[in-house]
Amino acid sequence: MHQPQGRRLPRAGTGPAAAGPFVCNARDHGLTGDGTTNDQPALQRLVDQLGAAYVHDGQPRTIYCPSGVYSIRDKGTVWRSGVSLIGAGAAATRFVLANPGDPRSPTPLAYFTAREHGASRDNHIAACTFAYFEIDGSGVRLPEYDVLAKGLGMQYVWRGRFHDLYIHDTAATGFGCDFLQDTFVDSLLIEHCGRLENGEWMGGAGIGIGIGGWGPVERCTVSACTTIRNGTNGIFFELQGRDWTPPRGIRVIGCHAEGNRFGISDWGADGLIVSGCTLIGNHQAGYDVSSLGTTGVAGRGGIVTGCVIEDNVWDGVAIGNTPGPYTVEGNRISRNGRYGYWQHNLAGGPQAPATDMIIKDNEFWDNALEGILADSSLADVAIAGNRIRNNGRRTAPASSGSGDTVSYTERSLTDTSANWVPDGHRGKWITAGGHRVIVMGNTATKLVLAPRRPGALTAWPDRTPPPGAPYEIPGAPPTRAGITVAAATYHPTIHNNRVWDSQPHRTQTHGLQITTAGTCESGWVHDNHLEGNAVAAVRFDTAPSGGCWYHNIGLDDCPGP
Repeated sequence: MHQPQGRRLPRAGTGPAAAGPFVCNARDHGLTGDGTTNDQPALQRLVDQLGAAYVHDGQPRTIYCPSGVYSIRDKGTVWRSGVSLIGAGAAATRFVLANPGDPRSPTPLAYFTAREHGASRDNHIAACTFAYFEIDGSGVRLPEYDVLAKGLGMQYVWRGRFHDLYIHDTAATGFGCDFLQDTFVDSLLIEHCGRLENGEWMGGAGIGIGIGGWGPVERCTVSACTTIRNGTNGIFFELQGRDWTPPRGIRVIGCHAEGNRFGISDWGADGLIVSGCTLIGNHQAGYDVSSLGTTGVAGRGGIVTGCVIEDNVWDGVAIGNTPGPYTVEGNRISRNGRYGYWQHNLAGGPQAPATDMIIKDNEFWDNALEGILADSSLADVAIAGNRIRNNGRRTAPASSGSGDTVSYTERSLTDTSANWVPDGHRGKWITAGGHRVIVMGNTATKLVLAPRRPGALTAWPDRTPPPGAPYEIPGAPPTRAGITVAAATYHPTIHNNRVWDSQPHRTQTHGLQITTAGTCESGWVHDNHLEGNAVAAVRFDTAPSGGCWYHNIGLDDCPGP
């Protein structure tokens, strides 16, 4: 078999990828994997050599890195088309990033960007696979957040494949690759990335994918990935040009996002499909659609279905600044610290009514406040077939204490003299030891507190308060309905929902509420079961106007045209 000049065949028996004339064993090309030698220069030379060969003959090459610890120091590797990087397994082949010789270098393992390298549709990365290795970013120390301090940071990737990677402790986003066309991202474990994100940057995610560079369609699938305790999002998609067309073609399937600031965020896609995901224990929302991205463009046309969205510190699903439509269907949305579903608009983003929103066939239960809260304007919304029960758990009155009965740990406050309603303080901001912290849940005498930020081991910004330090807990809102309309709502369809409380001590005060700030104009409201709540079936601080209301069990005086 002919061997291209200047290259050696890999040694036999060195791993599953080390076979064939176009596979290079990294150990034969200057990389040592001994954990001490800086392997970055040798890796860059090999990538350049193989990339040039690909340009010459169109044949992709693979770098196979056997088991070992490969030290990548002080400089990132500029990647080339047609070059793949394969390890012997995420627990066997480790790339350890560090910058001791250049404290300002972000040192990603591999990157290729528009700003540094002129990446574009015509100058893209093609036909590359990255698989079966670990990236440890804990050794990168920077004076401030740098968006390039990623594990992988490539832009304009065509026919890429990223799978079976473990990326952790990077200063910025773990997997931060933008504009992925005909690309698959699967079976990634991303943990504690974005550790330098301070709440001001919207980067620092587990998986962060910029979108829009290829035009109105970007065919990208993210599947079976797990993202844990990352600085902002577990997974997010962000439109990179304010005037660009939000692209279709993106799917997220069977992923797990836990302990991040947001679980999954849609900041500018069109028709994003999210199915079969688990979004739990995130600090703000399990699923977020808003104008928080750099271009201020929210997603639209998306579908969230078959997901478990629960135990998030604030909200299960939070959607705002979108023109609509959006579909949230067939999910379990439970035990969140505020609302199961919150329709809202952030200041600075678009404020127009969201149209054609669909909230259908979901289970909303045991959320601290409303099951569904419409806090910004809606037009032609459909709320149908949902089971909304036992919400409004935040019932405990104001409380305070100090002295011998009060003690603290990194994640708890205990007052042995208290007799709190279990989970009656869930989601509250409290003051303790001079600091504000959030309650995730409580027993009669113990408050469990949220970490101060994703990845933190403590709720406190500096030190745990001393025993006996005083605390204050605010009271609870008087009304906590299953469905609350607190903004202008035009032509809604609300039907076939069952909204009730089955607990011995009911906490969900009403089935349906329209507040003084809300309106319900020309609604089609029928066949809802609203009986069995703590106070009444409905509360109308603003009477609905027009429309057709009938067959709503528990609502005796049905308004109509």
